[in-house]
Amino acid sequence: MTSTPTSMPDVTLEPAWQIARLFPPQGHWSAGAYLSFTESLNQLVELVDGRIEVPEMPTKSHQKIVHYLLNLVLTFLADHRLGDAVAAPYRMRLRSETYREPDIAVYLANHLDRFGERSGGPADMVVEVVSGDEARRVRDYEDKRRDYAIAGITEYWIVDPAEQRILVLTLDGDGYAIHGQYPPGDEAESKVLLGFRVPVTETFQAGLDQRAANP
Repeated sequence: MTSTPTSMPDVTLEPAWQIARLFPPQGHWSAGAYLSFTESLNQLVELVDGRIEVPEMPTKSHQKIVHYLLNLVLTFLADHRLGDAVAAPYRMRLRSETYREPDIAVYLANHLDRFGERSGGPADMVVEVVSGDEARRVRDYEDKRRDYAIAGITEYWIVDPAEQRILVLTLDGDGYAIHGQYPPGDEAESKVLLGFRVPVTETFQAGLDQRAANP
């Protein structure tokens, strides 16, 4: 009698559970464990009330819009000696066991002590460029709006290529009020950075045309 060979499971498709078990379960990540873990990654990772969130890697058009806006912000800050700014990846601690990585974080001169070398405290102004699936949109419009307000961040910009709109929110009590909604043809303006304006049309063109990213 011949025996039928037994097929072996393809163990290469199994997750590396032994490695996963080295880390805390969701809801039990400490700030220390999060910082240790993310030091070795080339990946955006956020910590929200002890839970790890891994946003999608940004697209080229997303990054070109971020770079265009960061260039405008840094130029304005330098010209007026108002502070400094940085683009993601840069960890920003909002509260115990919660770190976010906004696309752009702006620190005014009197709060540069919060702008640490490896991570920072709450910025004065943050910018998020919306991209990805519906879950990413909910995170930017709802989850981060709540987290940034709780942290006392004075101004929050939501730059939405799909809606062709820049939404500027300013802190009002424990939540945000709409400072302005700006479509193409308008200039979005800041309340925190008086005199700072961003041309909406050129912002979204920056995601398509490399020449627009160098004003």
